[in-house]
Amino acid sequence: MAEGNRLSSVHRFAIAVCSSTVVLLVAGALVTSNDAADSVPDWPLAYGKIIPPLVGGIRYEYVHRVIAAAVALLTLALAVWIARVDKRRWARRLGWTALALVFAQALLGGLRVLEGHAAISATAHAILAQIFFITLISIALFTSGWWQTEAPPLADAGSPRVTTLAAWTTGVIFVQLILGAAFRHGAFGILPHIVGAGVVTVMVVWTGRVAKKRFARVPAIRRSVIWLHSTFGTQILLGIAAYWSILTYADAPQPGLPYVILSVAHVAVGALLLASSLLLTLVSVRLAHAAPAALPSPADNLGSQSAAAHPAGTR
Repeated sequence: MAEGNRLSSVHRFAIAVCSSTVVLLVAGALVTSNDAADSVPDWPLAYGKIIPPLVGGIRYEYVHRVIAAAVALLTLALAVWIARVDKRRWARRLGWTALALVFAQALLGGLRVLEGHAAISATAHAILAQIFFITLISIALFTSGWWQTEAPPLADAGSPRVTTLAAWTTGVIFVQLILGAAFRHGAFGILPHIVGAGVVTVMVVWTGRVAKKRFARVPAIRRSVIWLHSTFGTQILLGIAAYWSILTYADAPQPGLPYVILSVAHVAVGALLLASSLLLTLVSVRLAHAAPAALPSPADNLGSQSAAAHPAGTR
């Protein structure tokens, strides 16, 4: 019981670190959307100072660095806490992995400032940010009380399995985020990102339909599908609006406020979409096994209950 209480505290703290990482992603997107990436020429100091003059684009870059430092400290605390209270070796390793990722992210950010090459270093910086975020999401799930409790396995006799579809959907969304980051940082045009949106649409719809058809009465899977579809629908609308703002303000001397708001929201919801798909994948791994035919499916359970309630000859 004591260990469960300690892990519950770790779980709540992990959620707080995830939330702070969303704020960090927003701060990073604000730097890019406001063309402020080159506002500070040195690193880790800013114009040789701990606190530089907070004018122009320096404000966005400096706030981004401050939030990044806070997230790094929170991640350090999380990793140490997990190492002290969690007996699962793989969970402790995951905590240290998150810490290594946040430090690698800081080094990539410094490389972007000192060496330039935005199309490569900035894109890599954005990609690693997503990997760090979903690592924290995984930690939050693995330390939850739901993950610690026993769950009866459910047979997934269909093909492809829900777990397989969800994993592929997560991979496709991740590739789509790479394409979006590469477009934002000037590696190539928007066409690959638009094509990727079509592929993501097919995978999200397919995965959601299969999951709801086979496991509609399993609350954890049903909630995960709702989150996936909600973030996906929001992301599609934001993508269309952000592209409209690009076309509308293409000739503006400075990024317009509608473009900044829409593009930053598009980046943030993209990260939440990836997290939603990952959660569906992990929940499916936990519950929906490609187990022998002896394992009951939700439909079999309902049929058995119906037969018991209406014995032969009484209907």
